[in-house]
Amino acid sequence: MNDKSKGFLKLSDVEQLMPKEEMLESIPQQSSFSIGIPKESSRNESRISLIPDAVKQLVDSNHKVLIEDGAGVKSNFSNEDYAAVGANIVSSSEETYKCDVVVKVSPPSENELEMMGKHKVLLSSLFLPQSRKQFFTRLMSQKSIAIAYEFIQDSTGSLPVMKSISEIVGNTSVLIAAQYLRSIEDGKGKSLGGFPGISPAQVVIIGSGTVAQYAARTALGMGAEVKILDNTIHKLRRIQSKLRNSVPTSTLNPSSIAEALKTADVVISAKFTDLGISPCLITEEMVRNMEPGSIIIDVSIDQGGCFETSRVTSHEKPIYKEHNVTHYCVPNIAASVPNTASYSLSNIIAPMLMKISNYGGIEQMLKRDIGLRKGVYIYNGALTNNHIGNMFGLPSRDLELLMAAFG
Repeated sequence: MNDKSKGFLKLSDVEQLMPKEEMLESIPQQSSFSIGIPKESSRNESRISLIPDAVKQLVDSNHKVLIEDGAGVKSNFSNEDYAAVGANIVSSSEETYKCDVVVKVSPPSENELEMMGKHKVLLSSLFLPQSRKQFFTRLMSQKSIAIAYEFIQDSTGSLPVMKSISEIVGNTSVLIAAQYLRSIEDGKGKSLGGFPGISPAQVVIIGSGTVAQYAARTALGMGAEVKILDNTIHKLRRIQSKLRNSVPTSTLNPSSIAEALKTADVVISAKFTDLGISPCLITEEMVRNMEPGSIIIDVSIDQGGCFETSRVTSHEKPIYKEHNVTHYCVPNIAASVPNTASYSLSNIIAPMLMKISNYGGIEQMLKRDIGLRKGVYIYNGALTNNHIGNMFGLPSRDLELLMAAFG
């Protein structure tokens, strides 16, 4: 043995020294499973989690994909698009819920949960403020593994699904605001951007995360004047840097909010919390003092809303007026651009499913991927999210200990 190789073992020698169990664990065996994509039953939902190109990748990797008839139509994907890449088009939701893994956008209804057998894996959004205790107890009784898109993290600790959707929501929220602002019935008959001799619209954004960043970028691009309010200086400094624009900012306090809202043509709330319930920052009195025909887009309605006057609306009836101010409080704004939003979801969900397969199944994947573990809120029937447990009075358990117990 020469000097350079002293103290080192060949790979073959290492493998001979390893116990057989460790060798098996170190080389995961690829697994195949069935994936069910039911048609979304929520009136507010028009997206689909996997586009045809993603389904082709899964089918080519020996997975069986069942899609309910018409599941992709609202996202501009036909049955023929999915059949052409090898998916099985089935006539009922029940057939998709019998698959090993159920993938959808909105959480299943109680009726849909009844179709789902035991020991299934559910990937979906959770929409926590709209959840009911029975939803969790039913999943627990079915010994499910349930993963929420909102909670999944990547290697940097950020939320990839939420970030991707937030980019779309920020852009779309401004386009929606512009649509209603120019209406004489619902707004002021006013353009968002200014022209020579004409002042631009005033857009106030509450929050400084991804939604706020993309909303501000879109509003500035359309010629509006933008002001951003948040409660931490470093976040305000960061969004100014990302926008590369001297956007006026202010700390988030009752007096600064009230002052900004008095002259605002559009107010977009994009303030979120890790706890799942957004803070109510804007009082009814502040809304009452806004100019008639002003527009409120409460993006935070997904977490309960930031305005005291907010109440959930739908894509069919998206607006209402309170104190002559138009409120848009649709929980999932991204569903108003379903094709784009479906691509965004699929770009994250499809590689995740492939990774689960490559690691040998969901259990093996969870052992190795801390970011996906963060998304788990029910594991083999046990609730593993403390916040959900506190909300609904349900006992929760530590996921790491449960996984060790299940081996």
